[in-house]
Amino acid sequence: SGALPSDMRIDWRGDSAMGDGSDNGVDLTGGYYDAGDHVKFGFPMAYTVTVLAWGLISNMDGYVAAGQDGYAKDAIRWGADYFVKAHSSDNLLWGQVGDGYSDHSFWGRPEDMTMFRPSWKIDTGAAGSDLAGETA
Repeated sequence: SGALPSDMRIDWRGDSAMGDGSDNGVDLTGGYYDAGDHVKFGFPMAYTVTVLAWGLISNMDGYVAAGQDGYAKDAIRWGADYFVKAHSSDNLLWGQVGDGYSDHSFWGRPEDMTMFRPSWKIDTGAAGSDLAGETA
């Protein structure tokens, strides 16, 4: 999701969801989509980035030998940069972008999405310590 970097190795993918967060005046572009659809769920994304980082740390020699350590770090950074954006103020974390119902009625590339993509947050009035903890 977002403006893809110039060194992206998958040349058949382009920028997508460039308006994420605009419904609440925050930039929530970037990060990863969930489970083959186009919703961004914070909890599974945070878990995925955690496991990527853990795998890299645990198997660094193999990644280095294969010349893939830089790519793994870039993939982790992509998620981490999104999480920094999603924590747009104290005691607030944007936890989801996109609506599953409208998303699941769209069968196309993320680059071609035109549906409204609402964003939801956790804060002092909307609990979500599990999401905040995993993201941290």
